[in-house]
Amino acid sequence: MQTHQIYLIGGDDDEVAIFTEGRFEASCVLTCEYRGKQIKAIESDFFEALCVIRKEMAKENLIPFCYGASLNVFPSRMSRGMAAGKVAYKMEMRIPATKDQIVGIFKQGPDVMPATVELQKEYFDEWLLSLV
Repeated sequence: MQTHQIYLIGGDDDEVAIFTEGRFEASCVLTCEYRGKQIKAIESDFFEALCVIRKEMAKENLIPFCYGASLNVFPSRMSRGMAAGKVAYKMEMRIPATKDQIVGIFKQGPDVMPATVELQKEYFDEWLLSLV
C-alpha cells in the first residue's frame, strides 16, 4: 500500500489529507483520511477513485492540491488502462499532449491549478475540441 500526504485547498493552513492506495481483485481502492473522517472509493482506476473522493470533499469546499485535481490534467485511456490511472497528461489548448507532459496524479507542483471534478472534465473536453 502506498500513501500520499496532500495539502487541502480551502482548509486550514497546512491542513492535509492522507490518501492510501490499494488493490482489491481488479479494482483500485483509494482511501482518504482527513478531519477525523474517512472516504473510500473502489473504482476501475485511481483517477476515477480520486474523482469520487473529490466530489465528497467538494461538499466541504475542499480540493486536494495535486495534479490529479488540477484543471489542466487528465489521463488518457491508455494511462487509465496500463498505469491504473496513476498518471495523466498536462494539457495546453491547441497542443497535443506528449510523454514529456506526464505527471503522477498524487504529485504536487507549482503549476497545479486546483479545480472541481466538473471544471476539470470541461477543460478536458474543450482541450479535445481545440485539437480539431
